[in-house]
Amino acid sequence: MEAKTVLVTGIGGNVGQGILRNIISLNLNLKLIGVDIASFTPGNHLCNKTYQVPYSFHESYIPTISKIIEDEKVDVVLPSTDYEVFYLSKNKNILKAQIVASDSNTAKTYLDKFATYTYLSKNNIPFAKSWLSGDYDFSEKDIIAKPREGRGSRGILINPENPNDLPEGYMIQPLSKGNEITTAVYVSKKNELHGLFTMERKLTNGTTTESRVIFEYDDRLRLIAQKMIDLGGLIGSFNIQSIVTDTNEIVPFEINCRISGTNSIRHNLGFQDVKYAIQEYLLEEEPDKPNPIEGISTRILMDVIYPNTSDFNKLKNSKHLIF
Repeated sequence: MEAKTVLVTGIGGNVGQGILRNIISLNLNLKLIGVDIASFTPGNHLCNKTYQVPYSFHESYIPTISKIIEDEKVDVVLPSTDYEVFYLSKNKNILKAQIVASDSNTAKTYLDKFATYTYLSKNNIPFAKSWLSGDYDFSEKDIIAKPREGRGSRGILINPENPNDLPEGYMIQPLSKGNEITTAVYVSKKNELHGLFTMERKLTNGTTTESRVIFEYDDRLRLIAQKMIDLGGLIGSFNIQSIVTDTNEIVPFEINCRISGTNSIRHNLGFQDVKYAIQEYLLEEEPDKPNPIEGISTRILMDVIYPNTSDFNKLKNSKHLIF
């Protein structure tokens, strides 16, 4: 295969690093370009070349990305953060590479958890009941307050004393008791539900640290995912985070319109959504059929060491060892 170039964003985070490891495992003739807001990240060693870029909302972000795409002759861009999905998708028409991202209007909706609730409820798709903080009616015994926009567990408050007085930008949801599950979904170029994959998980600081594959909710989750796809705008991977209550009700409470952080785990358990994107958008092939299997996972800390150097800003892709 003629050498091709893939750009992965957000390589300082676990999502971007998982995407890079998945691509490397495919053993294709590819050049990997990584970008991040930091000049040096733990993901640098996985790339052939890296660049520091502004935050995606900054006016210079798109011109910077556009220049990298042109200079490096990038074929495909895989964004790993929610905001980059939105801004890259919004500017697809001026970027000279394929951007594997949902439509910008759809991405914008799912960036905002309250807008997500409004949108899905209007279309009879289940999602956790939500209120803007100033509108909360005190109808629930236990509540969770969270920023409308945000990621991980940042800013979350359990049973705040004065929910109506929270800062602007907060919203309220019932504090559902039960098991948290995460469901990855891949939408093919044909706008079809190519497959889904669900795990129970434990989180530490918003990141999955332990997980177990489960199949018992697939039929119901497939109906939810299909209704979302039927609304249009979803492209490639997206993720549904849900609580399964004590009464066995599935309550989605957040939608991530991107490849999720467990991509490297599920890649080894039969659901390879990063590979499907490479097959469809880079190789112009039909994506492999998903074949999920049972499995559990845990994550460990490892070291990337750069001997005989003392300046982080000059490391780039220097010789390194992993221990």
